[in-house]
Amino acid sequence: MTKLLNWVRALGHGTVDRIWRLGFATRFFFAVLRHSGMAFRRLPLMMREIYFSGVLSLLIILVSGLFVGLVLGLQGYETLQRYGSTEALGVLVALSLTRELGPVVAGLLFASRAGSSITAEIGLMKTTEQLKAMDIMAVNPLARVVAPRFWGGVIAMPLLAAMFSAMGVLGGWLIGVVFIGVDDGAFWSQMQASVDFRYDIVNGVIKSIVFGFAVSLIAVFEGFDSVPTAEGVSRAITRTVVTSAMAILALDFVLTSLMFRGTS
Repeated sequence: MTKLLNWVRALGHGTVDRIWRLGFATRFFFAVLRHSGMAFRRLPLMMREIYFSGVLSLLIILVSGLFVGLVLGLQGYETLQRYGSTEALGVLVALSLTRELGPVVAGLLFASRAGSSITAEIGLMKTTEQLKAMDIMAVNPLARVVAPRFWGGVIAMPLLAAMFSAMGVLGGWLIGVVFIGVDDGAFWSQMQASVDFRYDIVNGVIKSIVFGFAVSLIAVFEGFDSVPTAEGVSRAITRTVVTSAMAILALDFVLTSLMFRGTS
């Protein structure tokens, strides 16, 4: 009986704690939005955060996009060859990247590279009491530290996803046309005829923007809410990567179902 009561008590405590964190995260999000105007007025600071989140993540995005495109081209050619439709290889590669793989894989890479770095940076500033020092000097940490990093990630994420998709298409072209020998004209012409700007490209951009919002918010919140110790910061970084991955996959399912319903 005592074990059962302890289990119920622990379950209730965990549930209340998660509800409290969800409420605090919601208030935190609206506070960041309220102080975003000051962040946008500091253009050099915003550009520095876009560089930190976007440009420094460019190498892993481009290399990963190229190899994903190579794999898509190789696997797609093997599948299409069975049905005599190898000319549609460009369509397969482009649709796979613009609709799903581009935003999702770029979002996961962005979370693991930029999201974890943002959490570590803010968590370290909290551990060394830099955020508290800003409060003492009448400098709002949300406006000076959190909001620029949040919007830097939101702006960088769609650009990274677009570059990932572009490199993926290039990888599919290299493996399909240059190495295997698919007709170059058929590869590009069928891609241009089948990929719709509104339902394929724009929907992929919408996904990448939503993923950027989710990952950036999780990263800045976990860093700001981290326990000011080395162990606390490491746990916050882990929570950022894991929560961001689950959020991306869950949001991808929701957005895909809404978009397919809208096109049916």
